[in-house]
Parts: sequence; C-alpha cells; structure tokens
Amino acid sequence: MSGSEKPRALVLTGYGLNCDSETAAALELAGAEVIPVHVNLLVGGQVKLDDFHLLALIGGFAYADDHGAGVVLANRLATGLGGSLTKFIDDGKLIIGICNGFQVMVNLGLLPGFDNEYRSRRVALIANDCGNFQDRWVRLRIEPDSPCVFTRGLDTLEAPVRHGEGKFFAPEGVLRRIEAENLAAVRYADQDGRPANGQWPQNPNGSLHDIAGICDPSGKVFGLMPHPEAHLHWTNHPTWTRRREELLRAGEPLPQGPGPGVQIFHNGLKYLQDNIL
Repeated sequence: MSGSEKPRALVLTGYGLNCDSETAAALELAGAEVIPVHVNLLVGGQVKLDDFHLLALIGGFAYADDHGAGVVLANRLATGLGGSLTKFIDDGKLIIGICNGFQVMVNLGLLPGFDNEYRSRRVALIANDCGNFQDRWVRLRIEPDSPCVFTRGLDTLEAPVRHGEGKFFAPEGVLRRIEAENLAAVRYADQDGRPANGQWPQNPNGSLHDIAGICDPSGKVFGLMPHPEAHLHWTNHPTWTRRREELLRAGEPLPQGPGPGVQIFHNGLKYLQDNIL
C-alpha cells in the first residue's frame, strides 16, 4: 500500500468464529493494520467501530449456528451496536463478510442494501440443495459491471467453500432488482469460467442465478460464501504440486508473491487509501 497511514481493519472474533488468523493474514498481506476484536468488546463499547476503516465478519460457526447460520450473532450486533453499523457505512467505510460473516450480514439486513436501507432482511442463505456440508474448491466468475470495490480488476477466482447453509435465495422481485443493479458481484462457474447454470458441484449449494456473493449499490458492503482468505499463496491450492511439476518441466518460473485471494482485500484497502485516508 502507498501512503503513510495504513487502513485499520477490525476482524471480529469469538464464540465459534474460526477464520480470524487467515483473514488477519490476508488483510496484513494487503497492507492493513489489523486488530482482532472479540464480539464482547465491540458490543460492550470497549472498542469503538468508528476507530476503524474496514470491518471483517469472518467464517466459522458463530454461537454454533444455533437458530440458523449467523442468526444469534446478527441479533447481538443489531442490539449491541445500534446505529453504529449504518453510520459506519454512511461514512464510506467498508464491510466484508465471508461465509458465516455473509450469513450474519443477510440476517442483519446489510445486504442487498437497496436504497441505502440496511435493516430489512430481503435475502437468505439456506440449506444446500445437496443436503449436506460442502467442503470443496470452486471457481468464481467476477461480474465486471458490479459496483463492488473488492472485485475490481478480477475475472475469475478459485477459493474453497465450507458450509451447510450456503444456497442464495431471494423472492423473484428481489432477484430481478439484484440483477438490474448488478449487485451479484461473484457467481459460481465451471472450470472455463462459464456459468455453472445451477449444476453441482460447480454450484455447490444450488444458489439461485449461481450467486456466490453480492454487494450493496455503493459497492462498499460485500458478502460471499467462498473463502478468499484461504487462497493467500499458490501452494494453498489443492493442485499446487501438479502445477509446480508442469511449470518445472516446461522450464517456466514458479508463481511468486501473494495468492489470488489477497487481491480481494487489496482492492478494498486501495479504495480506502484513495478515498478515505
């Protein structure tokens, strides 16, 4: 990152959330100052959301997903933070929710955020069509017309899914508006980057319109089910040994630098650097 001040990122932790280390590592690789904060400290007021530029709601099984994935944590944040979340968004800051974090966001009503209204639940993430937990790598197609600040400059991305309740569902009218406003930022795709068309396992959960993640109309609030923080280096990919041998035998250099998943976080921090700091 350029500039003298680093964006400050809050990575929410506690009560079954378990991707804090990976998410913190992704944000640090991208150039952020990262502070892991337990949910009790945030809702109790000991840590102020206003002191940060980015809020990361991470993967895991918050409160054991009791009453449904992300429901209890969403209720805690809604009652504990009051209007702080909407003020955070109104101030032009960023929120990213990954897997369980995405589930929390839709329960809160932060997404899709039609008409800058962030308290009404319009979409849901429900049980996978296949009837069981899915832990597999998927290919994502990035929608170029989406306003999402996190996905700029990306065409495709590979990342794992790890969920039992990841099917994106919404009433037909809501889906039409999501499509009309280009809010479906990432979709499940086949190995050539073409639409999965609902086919398993390319679409691992039966998400309508192959939607893997959406943003709000501003592009600053983004949630997705796959885990970009799990692809921070090329050796994270399950086929890295085969890829290594192919490159070595062809006399080509091995990939260097951070893995593709870091670009999601780098894009968000670049936006903050250019527009907030």
